Amino acid sequence: MKDKIKQSYRTSKSIYDDVLTRGTWWSRLYMNVFWGGCDDNEIARKVLAYIPDDFQGRLLDVPVGTAVFTYQKYARMKNADITCVDYSGDMLEQASSRFTDNHLPNVMTMKGDVGALPFDDERFDIVLSMNGFHAFPDKDKAYSEVNRVLRKGGKFIACFYVKGQSRISDWLVKTVLARKGWFTPPFETPDQLRVRLESGYDLKEFHLDRSIVYFLAEKK
Repeated sequence: MKDKIKQSYRTSKSIYDDVLTRGTWWSRLYMNVFWGGCDDNEIARKVLAYIPDDFQGRLLDVPVGTAVFTYQKYARMKNADITCVDYSGDMLEQASSRFTDNHLPNVMTMKGDVGALPFDDERFDIVLSMNGFHAFPDKDKAYSEVNRVLRKGGKFIACFYVKGQSRISDWLVKTVLARKGWFTPPFETPDQLRVRLESGYDLKEFHLDRSIVYFLAEKK
């Protein structure tokens, strides 16, 4: 399964940013038809606004993807200690290039698996996960590892696909995206996700934009 995911993101690396940022006519058509006009740019802006520019602690970004949404934010977070992890070497290469080109010495990138993070318990003050959990093959391990490396009172900030909000989005995920390896079942409904989060976090923000959820949760 992990090899399938890695291959899927290798083959899509040339179009990944265009799809997420609606940078071409076909990507805008795709987002309008299958995702109800969902705007990843706007969701990313809201998610990243949960993190202050003057943040001075340790932040883990997993998966970093190509950093298309985060590199400009990180450029403003000059006093933060930022670690970016991704399982896809192709995504990581693009992210690393963005950080290098923009002279961000406080951002470190490394290849790794969210289900087995190579960090001590309670190491991070913030864990950020954008467009990741719908792709992770073992979601229970991913949630467990995020909780483990996050300190008490730390913030878990994320956005990803949830099922049950749009028939056409659910159809696309089931018949195309999951088969290609870009998304990996099982998927949760918003209610199921809320129950999961509330078992270990104080849920400060929880919002839906069509089939995308975004939230800010504080570890109990």
